[in-house]
Amino acid sequence: MSAIDTLWEYLAVAVGIIVVVGGIALGLLRGRGGRSKDLPTSHPPAHGGSAIDVDEPLEGAIGTIESPDDIAVEPDVAPEVAPEPLPTIERPDAPAGRLRRLRARLARSNSALGKGLLALLSGGKLDEAAWEEVEDTLLAADLGVGATTQLVDALRTRVAVEGATDEATVRGWLREELLAIVDPSMNRSIVSSRVDDRPACILVVGVNGTGKTTTVGKLARVLVAEDKDVVLGAADTFRAAAADQLATWGERVGVPTVRSDREGADPAAVAFDAVKAAAELEADVVIIDTAGRLQNKTGLMDELGKVKRVIEKQSPVDEVLLVLDATTGQNGMRQAQVFGEVVGITGIVLTKLDGTAKGGIVVAVQRELGVPVKLVGLGEGPDDLAPFDPEAFVDAILD
Repeated sequence: MSAIDTLWEYLAVAVGIIVVVGGIALGLLRGRGGRSKDLPTSHPPAHGGSAIDVDEPLEGAIGTIESPDDIAVEPDVAPEVAPEPLPTIERPDAPAGRLRRLRARLARSNSALGKGLLALLSGGKLDEAAWEEVEDTLLAADLGVGATTQLVDALRTRVAVEGATDEATVRGWLREELLAIVDPSMNRSIVSSRVDDRPACILVVGVNGTGKTTTVGKLARVLVAEDKDVVLGAADTFRAAAADQLATWGERVGVPTVRSDREGADPAAVAFDAVKAAAELEADVVIIDTAGRLQNKTGLMDELGKVKRVIEKQSPVDEVLLVLDATTGQNGMRQAQVFGEVVGITGIVLTKLDGTAKGGIVVAVQRELGVPVKLVGLGEGPDDLAPFDPEAFVDAILD
């Protein structure tokens, strides 16, 4: 064999070896896990549909989803809550304006009295029968026996001396004599300013049903209209709604109310606390409401005396106002006497005077007690309470 033939044989053997080794290596590579390391860059969706490329922003109805670094996070802000509106503070009518308005109401309610007297006195013939009718008219108006006798005697003298009986002249006489028995000289002011560097103290008393709590609320409005700083004391602890009612009156004009959260609490303790609070607040005046009491109930009247005594451990009581219902007429006289004995009345508040033609009760109660009518109520409105004016009262009767 030549050298060339030998060389070709060696080459053929080498190629065969390379082929065999390469086949073995490829088989080993395919048998390692059966998968390639290279993963596709997209995957089929779990529930069908087109594939989503995770490297691209997601777009659709909810907008584009950007990378986490690009997403703006809204701060956790609580929703705005509208503040509750502040209660409206009312400005009560001034007392002067009330008097003008109330005079017309009083004239309507007492017109029968004035007209009846004028008709009798100016009729041209004043015999004994006519004078007796004048007396009956005055007594029916609750003027009282003493005041009626005084007025008739004065009118008889004038007629006898002057002789004139025309209506204008008689009206003038009647006005003068009525004004005299109403007594404009009485002090009708209410202590409502600080006394000796302390709040003035007003105690309001009366029987059931006269409107004491309402009167206290209306009195607060009178004083607020005069620019006084007022504190209310709810010492009527027996009537469930009394403290709530008084607090409502106070809230309407921006006046605080001292009360107990416990029904049936000691009224003297509540009154004491109210006076103390008024002193701490440097108020001008404190008004104490009390429970209605029947004048023939000794225990209740004794308790009212206790309320006053307890208050006086801290402050003098400057004013004790007795609330009387004008429609009770002479029946209210006994009430007034008993309350006067227990707590020392300094003034009268006549309520419901517009509901009666018996305006003479003003005169009767003053003469009986020796204390003046200081306030009159002539309606249901919040400002239908006014300081009593003798001249306006008499003029209203005769209008």
